[in-house]
Amino acid sequence: MSRLIIFLTLLTATNFCTAQIKDSVHINNDSSLRIKNLEPYITLHVDSLLNYNLEINRDTAHYYWFLKNSPVGLKIGKRNGLLTFKADKSYFLSGKLKYDFEYKILLSVQNLDFPEDRVDTSFTLLFFNTEIISSLLKPTVTDKFTADEGDTINFKIQCDNGSFPIEEITFVSNYAIKSLTPVQKCDDEFTWVIPFDFIKPSDKDKQKKLFLNFIGATKSKTRDTAIIEIMVRDNINYPQQIEEFLSLQAETEDYITDLKSSFRIVDKRIKKTKQTRTTFDLASATTALGGTVFSSMPNSGQQTAGKILPSVGVALVPVKEATSPNSSYEQNSATSIRNNIKRLEYMLSENKLVGERDPDILIKTNRIKDELKQTRIQLIDIPMPEATPNQKELDDYFNDPKVNKKYKMKKH
Repeated sequence: MSRLIIFLTLLTATNFCTAQIKDSVHINNDSSLRIKNLEPYITLHVDSLLNYNLEINRDTAHYYWFLKNSPVGLKIGKRNGLLTFKADKSYFLSGKLKYDFEYKILLSVQNLDFPEDRVDTSFTLLFFNTEIISSLLKPTVTDKFTADEGDTINFKIQCDNGSFPIEEITFVSNYAIKSLTPVQKCDDEFTWVIPFDFIKPSDKDKQKKLFLNFIGATKSKTRDTAIIEIMVRDNINYPQQIEEFLSLQAETEDYITDLKSSFRIVDKRIKKTKQTRTTFDLASATTALGGTVFSSMPNSGQQTAGKILPSVGVALVPVKEATSPNSSYEQNSATSIRNNIKRLEYMLSENKLVGERDPDILIKTNRIKDELKQTRIQLIDIPMPEATPNQKELDDYFNDPKVNKKYKMKKH
């Protein structure tokens, strides 16, 4: 009985040990594709080499490696997964690569026979340099130039970044001016329209020196300053002067119209006076001739009438002078008005503006203004023009050949 108990005990222990051995030697089959030695974050010094052989839990002969979004110079062996890179300084000097910038690179490995057997992952590559290269501001204009009032100043503030890029830009100047577009970072544009009142009457030589200071700062507060010197010169306020010129031109044309109306009034008055005086002259001549005729007749009454008629003709002379005095004053007035009209029209014709920025606009404006003032003083006593003159009728009357002939200069 004791032997049976010992046998059963040994059998149970043997089965338990066998179960324990089977459980301990069980191996889980790893079927997923993995990259075994990928570093997620790689830092690399400039001028150093990278040779990094990536490994997978498969036979690499059946797999293909490739990169996406890789920086210039970074390569991988398509069949062996060897990651290589030579961080040459020229890449950084040319701007193709940047210091202290995290490049996120996409890495993939794929089975050539079974495309679904694939791994997509990524890692970060950062370049650093122990040599400090200064970052500089580079405006797209020369550091000294000349501009006139009314000009628009426009240029970019570019950055030549070194070890640490410029992150912010501050602008100050020796006069209170403001850019139309904010300048706060690299490649921002500075735009400023020089106002026409920038140069004050008290400014010496009618010009000012304007200094623009652009201060760029890196993350570590290292600064670089670009200074631009602008010599601003006094200039004509063309928009204002053109408006003034056009207003003066319109005023002169209106005054010419009034003068033509006054000329027509005076000329018609001269014509009417001339007709009246001619009537009196004909009447006087008729009475004188009638007296001669009646005096030669045999009848005494007719002879008496012949003696009286010449006296009547003589009596008509003072009546003529009283009724229609000699029109020499009005003739002179009409001639003066006509000459001034011609002169004003000539001044307008000879002083037209040439383009939107005529350099002689001030001279031309003053010429017309002086001529208009002089004419108004000279013709202050002329008759008032018509209330609503017709421009076309006045021009037709003024340019009528008969009227022109009357006032045409005669050769002696």
